[in-house]
Amino acid sequence: MRLVNSNSQFQVLRNVKIGDGVRLCNFINLYDCEIGEGTLVGTFVEIQAGSKIGRNCRIQSHTFICSGVTIGDEVFVGHGVMFINDNFPSATTEHSRSWAIAPVQVGDRSSIGTGAIILGGVTIGQNVLIAAGAVVVHDVPDNQTVIGVPARRVSGGEPR
Repeated sequence: MRLVNSNSQFQVLRNVKIGDGVRLCNFINLYDCEIGEGTLVGTFVEIQAGSKIGRNCRIQSHTFICSGVTIGDEVFVGHGVMFINDNFPSATTEHSRSWAIAPVQVGDRSSIGTGAIILGGVTIGQNVLIAAGAVVVHDVPDNQTVIGVPARRVSGGEPR
């Protein structure tokens, strides 16, 4: 891994650890994060401080990965996916003093569909499929498919 810094018209990279073969598109903001080898980061993506992206991932355009997100290897993240690290947002000073990151974990070989929202504190297992537009509010065990708002498991095509 190499440390990369760039402040161009098309990219802001600050203290980013990048593995071999990483492909970065233009119009991205990456800072104080880690990107594993062979990963593709699409246009208009922001990856915040302390986040870690595994090897051979695909992060599609317009995705927001906030602080506290760890994504495993070979994970697909669709267009416009939002990761949330604050489940009780507030603009008050009192809240900001007690605020702590609610980390998110995504297991290896999982796939997150376009427009999904992943709330803070959620753990997504390995080989999980999150449907497009799903709002994930609870942990998802390995080898599951979830759909809907809030996201729920499917079996035989029917929600449970």
